[in-house]
Amino acid sequence: MIKILLTILLFASTGAWAAGSSAPKLDIGKGGQCVKDTQWMRKNHMHLLKHQRDEALRRGVRDAEISLKNCIECHASVQDDSVIAREDSFCVGCHKYEAVKLDCFECHSGTRKSAWLQQRNAK
Repeated sequence: MIKILLTILLFASTGAWAAGSSAPKLDIGKGGQCVKDTQWMRKNHMHLLKHQRDEALRRGVRDAEISLKNCIECHASVQDDSVIAREDSFCVGCHKYEAVKLDCFECHSGTRKSAWLQQRNAK
C-alpha cells in the first residue's frame, strides 16, 4: 500500500514539474545552450556529474564541457555569482523543490570564482 502511494506521489510531482505548472522560479544566471536539453538535464544531471567526477579523480580525464565548474559558470546568478546563495538560486531552488539534499558544495564552491582561487591569484 505504501509503495503504491509513493509511486503515485512520485509520478504526480514529476508530471507537475514537466508541465511547469508549479515549477520553482529560478535565477538561471546567464543561461544559454546547455550540453543537453532541459528535461534530460532535470532528470540526469547528477549522473553526468558523477561520471565526470569518476573520470577526473580516478583517470585524470577532465572534460571541460561536462563539469561542475562549467555548470556554475553558466548558472551562477548575475546578482551574486552563486548557484546556492539564495532560495531562488539555480541549484538551491530545484533541490529544495524536489526535496533532495544538495551536498556538492560541501566540497566545491558555489560561486563563479572560489575564495581559494582568488587568494591564489592575489599572490
